[in-house]
Amino acid sequence: MNDQNRREFLRLAGVSALTGLSGLSLPSSKLLAAPTKTSPPETALKGLYDSLDEVQRKAVCFPWDHIDKRRGLLRTFVANNWQITDKALISDFYTKKQRDIVHDIFKGLINPTWYDRFVKQFSDDNDGQPWGSQQSIAIFGTPGDDKFEFVMTGRHQTLRADGNTESHVAFGGPIFYGHAADGDTEKANHPGNVFWSQALAANSVYKLLEPPQREKALVTGPLPREQAVVFSGAKKEARKGLPVSEMSDDQKKEMQKVLAALIEPFRQDDRTEVLECLKKQGGLDACSLAFYKTGDIGQDGVWDNWRLEGPSFVWYFRGSPHVHVWVNIADDSAVKTNAG
Repeated sequence: MNDQNRREFLRLAGVSALTGLSGLSLPSSKLLAAPTKTSPPETALKGLYDSLDEVQRKAVCFPWDHIDKRRGLLRTFVANNWQITDKALISDFYTKKQRDIVHDIFKGLINPTWYDRFVKQFSDDNDGQPWGSQQSIAIFGTPGDDKFEFVMTGRHQTLRADGNTESHVAFGGPIFYGHAADGDTEKANHPGNVFWSQALAANSVYKLLEPPQREKALVTGPLPREQAVVFSGAKKEARKGLPVSEMSDDQKKEMQKVLAALIEPFRQDDRTEVLECLKKQGGLDACSLAFYKTGDIGQDGVWDNWRLEGPSFVWYFRGSPHVHVWVNIADDSAVKTNAG
């Protein structure tokens, strides 16, 4: 990362330039920017939309504010295992060219260095079936217009592309990712789980905490519901755990590594938008970090379940019995959540 991009990242993250941010690699060829209508996935999406015939559009294209009888505002819905439409991507419903375009959109939404890990997750979670066999898509609005959004769903996956036409939210809305690498109930060290490294990063912060901080950070009692990712806004008391503002400089530096690890799997544009939203609501210092004693697989004190939460920022890592991660980020806590 060159010095200009490094300063911009730190500004967006709301952290001091003195503490820096390790563990995140950003391209030096351009300034950091959120997605646009002409970002590669959004451009490919317009090509996909233009290629759909009338029958295809009727099945997978919806008005921007389409309401589903069961799921409500469909484009904002998120769940751990669902299909937004009933047309599998590798079915004959799509042409080969259309399937290739969807695959290009997917590849454009993730960090290229994570592609093989996402492919492994798809295979493990879908009985070895190829990518596209258990994924479906929907398109809301008209790509290229003022409001549009692409949503891809499946087991352990909800990803979006909106060209920042939904301007107050990161990722185009709440997303979900997860992995059951070795059956539904994983071992304590989660062998083969592509996302477990994120939990290890968070646990590195816990190891640095002083005893009174650990007592505050470790929450007893039942886990929050998985889909409980509604924004807490100004209600600081609703955010469990240890406020990042109460951490020492070295602990905050480790928290920056956690943030980098969380956003790393996704495309640069979305990472930037996450940081922009976080900056507007006070940066990491406005967040709290909570670890949950309940669900500690193996009773080893390596906390499988944890949550980083700010006024309009929720990253909920539920690692028991296998990894489910719920993400909901905006620059305004008034944004409504539709999770189930």
